[in-house]
Amino acid sequence: MNSFKTESKRMLELMINSIYTNKEIFLRELISNASDALDKLHFLSLTKSGLPKKFGIEISIDKAARTLTISDNGIGMDKDELETHLGTIAKSGTHALKVQESAAKAESVSKPKKKSKTSITPAAGELIGQFGVGFYSTFMVADRVEAVSRRYDASNAYKWVSEGIEGYTLGEADKNSFGTTVTLTIKEKDDDFNYDDLLDEDFINSLIRKYSDYIRYPIEMNGKTLNSMIPIWKKPKAKVKQADYEEFYKNNYRDFQPPLKTISAAIEGTINYNLLVFVPQKAPYDFYTKDFEKGLTLYSNSVLIMQKCGELLPDYLAFMKGLVDSGDLSLNISREMLQQDRQLRAIATSVEKRLLSEFSKMLTNDREAYEKFFDEFGVSFKFGAYDNFGVNKEKLQDLILFKSSHEDKYTTFKEYISRMKEGQDTIYYAAAKSIDAAKRLPQTAVIMGKEYEVLYLLDSVDEFLVKTMMEYGGKRFVSVTAKDSLPDSDEEKEQVKEATEQHADLLAEAKKLLKGKVKDIVFSMALGNFASSLRTDGEISLEMEKLLASMPSTSSLNIPKILELNPSHSLIKKLKSYFENDNKSFKTLTLLLFEQAQMLGSISLEDNAAFVERINQLLAK
Repeated sequence: MNSFKTESKRMLELMINSIYTNKEIFLRELISNASDALDKLHFLSLTKSGLPKKFGIEISIDKAARTLTISDNGIGMDKDELETHLGTIAKSGTHALKVQESAAKAESVSKPKKKSKTSITPAAGELIGQFGVGFYSTFMVADRVEAVSRRYDASNAYKWVSEGIEGYTLGEADKNSFGTTVTLTIKEKDDDFNYDDLLDEDFINSLIRKYSDYIRYPIEMNGKTLNSMIPIWKKPKAKVKQADYEEFYKNNYRDFQPPLKTISAAIEGTINYNLLVFVPQKAPYDFYTKDFEKGLTLYSNSVLIMQKCGELLPDYLAFMKGLVDSGDLSLNISREMLQQDRQLRAIATSVEKRLLSEFSKMLTNDREAYEKFFDEFGVSFKFGAYDNFGVNKEKLQDLILFKSSHEDKYTTFKEYISRMKEGQDTIYYAAAKSIDAAKRLPQTAVIMGKEYEVLYLLDSVDEFLVKTMMEYGGKRFVSVTAKDSLPDSDEEKEQVKEATEQHADLLAEAKKLLKGKVKDIVFSMALGNFASSLRTDGEISLEMEKLLASMPSTSSLNIPKILELNPSHSLIKKLKSYFENDNKSFKTLTLLLFEQAQMLGSISLEDNAAFVERINQLLAK
């Protein structure tokens, strides 16, 4: 018996006990090895005569003998190659040059780096997909591994046999055709893994469909081809119908509805990859929960690497479903993790740019579909533009929609500006729970009455977003409830000044009555048909205050408020009369004006019964 070299023995122990987190991966490794061998012979067949034109992989199961066999009619190996590739780990023939190149790169990086979950020694990353490191994953599931191989241009075959870390035997064997046959004697069942599953045809079929469905050569068992071979994302677009994409989406992403949009592209650049992604019509049931896991499926040369690679999508695109397939990725020795973060970042940056470009085209060319998408996922874009101090706002601001007073339809910031009045330098918005509530704000009615357009900010993130953006196209965002949101005319200013001077004592007495409830009481001409209204004293609006108050960390928030009174309203005229003649009714009406202002701002009253009683008192007069 030949002994493994010391470094190979250590690697084998790691392979069996540590590196692979999923035992079923072994089948993917063996099929990938077979595919590589077929690639080599296929390439030779293009220039050499007498070689086969039909290539494939055969799988067979013998339950009685507890064996699983994987055969290919690829290039095969002679004795020296078996010794090199299987007797010494990390001697992968087709990747020898790449290993040397990677080792040189690793040597040049002398300073230690902060490790990440997707990093590993660069030299090791090039060892995947060949006989050698990946091949030894078989010992996770097999007590005995036998590889019989005959090189395509040789008459002799050789058998390599090992039962684990103690070593291996290598000698001549009988084999009528060239290629390689690997036979595993499957372990007995234990508590950690049901090895008997590996002797079940349906289970093996499911593993092939999961990991190796898009290997380019047929994988057959009992005369039946188990894999699709050509992935839909690598077929020419002209040969794929939308119905084919929809069927693929439904089958792979468990959705009964077709996608709202399909994006398929072959990207070439510093790193090459295929992209196939979908916009669902509806958000998954758990999309807005902490349990939702974002990510695109990641393939390397059509071999599954990771079901959900979260690094490929920014959070604001978490709703996207689909995949990326790149042959340029460097993988670590278990093929389960990526070797170099920079490669993944390059793909992620490219994917983000491509998807944003597609959404921009969708907004321009298919407004109805885009608005349907925005109804479902627009909040993600808003959070994306607001998050991290607005780092992505430039990318997303032209994709964000708001309903507005312009026909109560969706509008972009750019469209709003295109309709602005001459000389207008502000973008007006009203934050509320609904369009109706926004319209009922006294200030909204006044501003709309002067033919200014108002954006309706209805989502909890909206006001935080515009505060982060501050302006768009040189136009400031201004809340309709902000102080001096719409400058008064000279006549209105004079009316306010006159009322304030004339009724200074009334205002002072009203402030005493509402001490602790409001910071100040002022007259305003911006209330339209309403007698009173509340606004906050500062940048935080009433709507934002309510949202902040609902958060545990800011639940004790108490923003100072200003009660505004309309000096031309009949109730204010009555308040003036009560102040001069009926102190009790003055107190009652003052409280009612404050409470109705709270109700207009959708603020709950402290005592509904007392509010009703005060109304009755005045009605009974």
